[in-house]
Amino acid sequence: MAGWIIAVALAGAALGGGVPDKPAPLPPYGAAYTPTTVDERGLWQQADEAERDLRDSPVVVRDAALNAYMAKVLCRSVGEDRCRGVRIYVVRAPVFNASMMPNGMMVVYTGALLRLRDEAELAAVLGHEFGHFEQRHTLASFRRGRTIGDIIAWTSMISPYSTLPASLIQLHFAYDRAQESEADMMGLRYLTAAGYRPFAASHIWERLMAEQDATALGRKRHVTHRYAAGFFADHPTHLSRAIDLRAAAGSEGDRGDDALDAFQTAMRPWRAGFLADQIKLNDFGGSEYLLAELANGAWTPELLLTRGELYRERGNPRDLVSAAQFYQQAIDQGCTDPVAWRGLGLSLLRGQQVAAGRAALKTYLEKAPAASDRAAMAMLIGEGGVQ
Repeated sequence: MAGWIIAVALAGAALGGGVPDKPAPLPPYGAAYTPTTVDERGLWQQADEAERDLRDSPVVVRDAALNAYMAKVLCRSVGEDRCRGVRIYVVRAPVFNASMMPNGMMVVYTGALLRLRDEAELAAVLGHEFGHFEQRHTLASFRRGRTIGDIIAWTSMISPYSTLPASLIQLHFAYDRAQESEADMMGLRYLTAAGYRPFAASHIWERLMAEQDATALGRKRHVTHRYAAGFFADHPTHLSRAIDLRAAAGSEGDRGDDALDAFQTAMRPWRAGFLADQIKLNDFGGSEYLLAELANGAWTPELLLTRGELYRERGNPRDLVSAAQFYQQAIDQGCTDPVAWRGLGLSLLRGQQVAAGRAALKTYLEKAPAASDRAAMAMLIGEGGVQ
């Protein structure tokens, strides 16, 4: 449905005329902005305090290689002169989000990194956030005043991750529709100027719509509201953003670099952990869609293992049969993670396949002799059942 709506809307946009054939050139770069008014200095001080708190927070991923890669992509995207004043913090949270503060602090959630396909899409996200920074949107939102809608929208997104510093949560201000659209277009300009594939920006929003629909269907809700702004009517919908970005990319939107290999190399050490975080969201429909999207028809041992965990966590009788199959497929394809045998054993035991379940759990303990749940698994092997 999402793809059909986008196709129809894009056809209308093309027939309407007036859409530029390519993004406008980047504006001249100005030196890093220095706050001058009382309001500005207060906002900068709040941002500095939030950054100090975040810098010491356990939710920050401190891997040197990953952070160097993120900085490299940002500098290619917006230029060496622009990126010098930005500090990127990768935060361990399985939701699609990124934000930019007026003092140059950029926060990117690992849920976003999991959902991006290639470096071009990462550049689109980073460029969008830098667009907010260059246009000083946070200052404008600060002057406009935070509304109850801002607070509801933000806290509902991050409430499962209460380890985020309170100072960072309190500093968040929602951007209005015009600001989001301006940042989208700025990000597209950066993307094009850096030689990345312009359509990467619109592809992100197209997939996010489909994932949100899958989440809604999995929770037995209607999906049509995903294409309308609804209560927060001043915020652009995913559909409008996808359409506007695709139209603005012009006739050469599918040309350019995606740097897929570099992106996959940078994310490979982290993807298993990001996938494990995703399962904890208790979002069966959205997670199943995301896994299928990442597999793209080629299920790797890593994705099969995660799919087994997803089905076992839901735990319906038929889910346990499917979970056992996914774990076994992962093992047959060369999976070496002991968790595969643990999940297989637990699924088989709950499905009343006692002998096979015990054997799988025994293999798990052989492969993970220092496992933290060793005593519990040994008890299950001895008693042959799960309560």
